[in-house]
Amino acid sequence: MAKLVSKIYGDALFQTAMEEGRLDEFFAQAKTVKEILGEHGELFKLIDEPKIDREEKQKILETIFGGKIADELTGLFLLLVEKGRFKDTGRVLEYFLLRVKEEKKIGIAKVVSAMELTDGQKTKIEKRLLETTMYVSFEVEYLVNPSLIGGLTIQIGDRIVDGSIRTKLEKLAGVLRNIQVGGEEGKQKRGEMVP
Repeated sequence: MAKLVSKIYGDALFQTAMEEGRLDEFFAQAKTVKEILGEHGELFKLIDEPKIDREEKQKILETIFGGKIADELTGLFLLLVEKGRFKDTGRVLEYFLLRVKEEKKIGIAKVVSAMELTDGQKTKIEKRLLETTMYVSFEVEYLVNPSLIGGLTIQIGDRIVDGSIRTKLEKLAGVLRNIQVGGEEGKQKRGEMVP
């Protein structure tokens, strides 16, 4: 349900931004508001507090955001409160930001390596990503996972390219387990000539 809510409201905000030609403005403001809400979790608790009535919650939001961000964004927050969905605000903003990034052809990638990558290696990875995708720029999150042994995995959206040594070793182990060894029977199973 939360995913559907974020899509409905996020799409509405995206459509409004496109129609008004204010995509960059809404994008920058949504990003800032998402960071603020992330840093101030107590605001979510306050707005979700059942003892505070809806009108009071809306006044609090108007005081915080009114005149400081686009009226459409403030209106979205007020609507979310009215519908009892303010707890989904972070997800709505995240969905909207992803839609804008797709529109602007900004890719989002997660790169996991066995050890810390150098700046030169990161530059090469980003250059290769740009060459092999439709994106014009990338936001890349780099993580380290020593269990990969070597190589790396790259995730863009729901696609994963796994070039880790761990995965290659697991595949090799699977192949080795399936090989039949020994005698004429084993040779016949492998398709080898029996003299």
